[in-house]
Amino acid sequence: MQWEERGPAGSAGQRRRAGLAHSGHTWRGRLDGEDVSQLGTLCAALAVVTFEPGSHALISGGSEPRRRFVDWGLFHVEPDFLPLWRRYTRALKQRNALLKSGASATALDAWDHELAESGTPLTSRRQHYLERLQDRAIRIAADLAPSLQLQALELQPGWRRQEMALADALLLGRDRDRMAGYTSVGPHRADWSTRFSQIPGRDALSRGQAKLTALACLLAQARITRTSGANGR
Repeated sequence: MQWEERGPAGSAGQRRRAGLAHSGHTWRGRLDGEDVSQLGTLCAALAVVTFEPGSHALISGGSEPRRRFVDWGLFHVEPDFLPLWRRYTRALKQRNALLKSGASATALDAWDHELAESGTPLTSRRQHYLERLQDRAIRIAADLAPSLQLQALELQPGWRRQEMALADALLLGRDRDRMAGYTSVGPHRADWSTRFSQIPGRDALSRGQAKLTALACLLAQARITRTSGANGR
């Protein structure tokens, strides 16, 4: 694949080439004629936003696509997002394994601390990004479909953030988590929702309205990525 990166206002930029081969067991990637050792390097160069028939699920579907949408945007505009996300994901896997094995409180304390240390800034970055996205999406939606009257994009962080710190939420839910065998609160449970002036919520949207809302959010993401510089880096 070959494409040209463009700067502000569509000014001419650097021409790039990328390729990926996958055998089913191994993969090989190249960028601008050089081998890449990490898939993330190739992904960082491919800041692609797509809109297709199933894009309405971004608004009307489950939380995972919405969480992934925000994280994909952050990956391209925040250089420290990926290591932060990896740190949180690693800690979550460790805590879940300990919960399933019935580990001691001392062992869980260490991973609760790690989850809080990585999950709190991760959530702050999501909040800031969603605020940037909201400003652009509202303006785009007003042009695309004025009758929608999109008002806000609101983050649900995955715990009662306004009432307690993540570390406290993890400790409070520990007994419940031991019984369930997994971590029930935290950024991995995050979601975001759309608020409208006249429509009570996303469940009341028609498929067409959900598609238009999704398109506004996708175009807003494309504008943020573009104005944040080449690959957001």
